[in-house]
Amino acid sequence: MGKIQQRNLYREVADRVRDMIEQGELASGERIPERELCEAFGVSRTPLREALMVLASEGLVELPPNRGARVKQLTYKMVKDTYDLMAALEGLAGELACQYIEDEEIERIAALHEQMLVHYRNRELAEYFQINQRIHESLLNASGNEVLLEMYNNLSQRVKRVRYSKQMTQAFWRQAVEDHETMITALEQRDGKRLGQILRDHLCNKLEVASMDEVIVDRQRA
Repeated sequence: MGKIQQRNLYREVADRVRDMIEQGELASGERIPERELCEAFGVSRTPLREALMVLASEGLVELPPNRGARVKQLTYKMVKDTYDLMAALEGLAGELACQYIEDEEIERIAALHEQMLVHYRNRELAEYFQINQRIHESLLNASGNEVLLEMYNNLSQRVKRVRYSKQMTQAFWRQAVEDHETMITALEQRDGKRLGQILRDHLCNKLEVASMDEVIVDRQRA
């Protein structure tokens, strides 16, 4: 683990710790070993504490008084509430995209969809997810709404620890691909209302196959 040399230390420290949380190196609910991280990164306590404050604002870290920083424990309700809000934003992005997107961008997204189908047919899950994410990012960017993008990205950071691949059944995978087929059709027809609803339903359905290893399951209260 290399030493951090850049001047704006707390931002790079925040990036490092965020990656550790997303990759499971720091587990949900675990106390963050501040002294060890300072030694590993080659920084003082000040930039680390600043970084932890940034991560707390993103909903990744908790800073209880006099108890040390901890990775925030996800709950089922927290994940569901976040997905519901992300779905609303993604649906709005689809509606806006149909108003403002250029024909060339529609063609580019359609080409990405064809690449995704190749990975689906070859059962290449990692590659499939990579292209899938690019399609959704392209639709969000096509909305032209910078505030929407900022809100969506902030929410997305909170649930990046929730993974899909472990419980990706063939039936769900097939349904996800069918959803994308209808997305592309609605986009090409510039049917914003239809695209928005497909995107809302598509994201909410992902919760059914999310790997909840780090999540407190509190469905009774959800």
